[in-house]
Amino acid sequence: MKTKITILGSGTSQGIPVIGSTHPVCLSDDPRDKRLRVSAMIETEGKRFIIDVGPDFRQQMLTNKVTEIDAVLFTHEHADHTAGLDDLRPFYFRQGDLDCYMTHRVHLALQQRFSYMFETVNKYPGVATLDVHEFDKDEFEVKGIRVTPVLADHGYIPVHGFRINDVAYMTDVKTITDKELKKLENLDILVINMLRHEPHNTHLNLDEALELINKISPQRTYFTHISHHLGFHAEVEPTLPDNVYLAYDNLEITT
Repeated sequence: MKTKITILGSGTSQGIPVIGSTHPVCLSDDPRDKRLRVSAMIETEGKRFIIDVGPDFRQQMLTNKVTEIDAVLFTHEHADHTAGLDDLRPFYFRQGDLDCYMTHRVHLALQQRFSYMFETVNKYPGVATLDVHEFDKDEFEVKGIRVTPVLADHGYIPVHGFRINDVAYMTDVKTITDKELKKLENLDILVINMLRHEPHNTHLNLDEALELINKISPQRTYFTHISHHLGFHAEVEPTLPDNVYLAYDNLEITT
């Protein structure tokens, strides 16, 4: 079954370039070194799903000329994955209530941060209305498409990735249990976070990510959620094993 994943953003919570940084990667002219906050779009069977709406969501939608979406899936509640929630308004104005899939924990966090969007009495008419679906199962359906949430640990909070057909998107992973790894067997494409060479408390570094890939054995792997401390795209990618690549913004990957 043909599935396409578009990398809308491949950077860390600050993006690259980092504001005010004089690090060589932040000054790079290579467009692959310019990374918006992490997000992805998966398309299959005529449906289009967005994974996370970070602070660069509006720019990502304009760049990729997206005019309609079928659902939004949320990995976790951090701002670099949710701060663009209000920019769902244009889709709401055209399409009506928007289907959003998240855990109960994420739902509570969004209700606190975007309380005006969840008002039920005297709600401002210019605000998007979200049709929230809380998931707590090993599998659910979105518009007839089977979605498998994959639980991981973000160092101190839970985070979910998603498998759709033979494509899986995982971000902000630090550890994952063997039970959840079984959900990632026989993948064509794995997109997963890899921050830098040095260890980090809440993200996989390069060695940890490669070790995890060896356990999963996907056909192809693309790293995302990349820090400028990793180095230049053009210099790092040739050092990676076969069938392992650095993702970059607006990259389209098709099964």
